[in-house]
Amino acid sequence: MSGAVLWTKTALPPRRPVLPDGCTDLIWSGGRLLVAGPDTGPHLPKAAPAGTVYVGLRFAPGQGPSFFGVPAHELRDLRVPLEDLWPAARVRELAERAAEAGAAGRVLEETAVGRLREAARGADRAGPSGRSARTALIAAELAGGRPVAEVARAVGLSERQLHRHSLDAFGYGPKTLTRVLRLVRALDLARTGMPYAEVAARAGYADQAHLAREVKSLAGAPMGLLLAPG
Repeated sequence: MSGAVLWTKTALPPRRPVLPDGCTDLIWSGGRLLVAGPDTGPHLPKAAPAGTVYVGLRFAPGQGPSFFGVPAHELRDLRVPLEDLWPAARVRELAERAAEAGAAGRVLEETAVGRLREAARGADRAGPSGRSARTALIAAELAGGRPVAEVARAVGLSERQLHRHSLDAFGYGPKTLTRVLRLVRALDLARTGMPYAEVAARAGYADQAHLAREVKSLAGAPMGLLLAPG
C-alpha cells in the first residue's frame, strides 16, 4: 500500500529503543490498538513477555494525519489508545476483527485503505497538485538537504506557513524533520558497513564529529552501540 508498510515483531530481550524516523504507527497487540506518534528522541517500549507479537502499520512521514484524523504534532512523542482518537464502537469492531487468527495485518491494511480514500476525497486542495503532493514534496526536499527557505519557495509557502504545515503533517518543524530524516539516512548507510566519515559526507553532515553529535542527540547513544547486534 502506498505510503504505509505492514510490519510484525516478536518481543525478545533485550529491549531496544525505537529511534526517530518521522513515521507514525498503528499497532495491534494483546487485543488492543495503539497509536505511536512521531518521535523526537529514542523511545524504549514497555517490557512485554518474551514471545509477545506486535503487528503494525507504519505510515511514512506526512501520511499519518490523513489516517488518524488529527494533526501529527498532537501525537508527537506519545503512545495512545486508538479509542482516544476514534469512536469507541468503531475501535471495538476493528479489535474484534483483528483478534481473529492471522487477521490483524489484513484488517489494518483494509482499514488504512478505506480511511485514506475517504481523506483523499474530502481533502481541501492546496494548489494543482493537492495538499498530499505538497507534503510529499516537502519531505523529499528536506530529506535531500535543501535549505528551509528554498523549500518554502519551491512549494509556494512562506517560511511561517511551511512551519505550520510541517507541524500538522509531520509533527515537527522543518528543521527538526530535516535532522530526523538525515539520521534515518545515516543509519541506513552505516548498516551497510560504510565508514562513518563517508556516511557523514553522504548523509549531509558537516563532518564525522557532526554526525556523532547528531546521532547522540536524536538517538541517545553512539552509532556503534546502535548498530551492535543483539
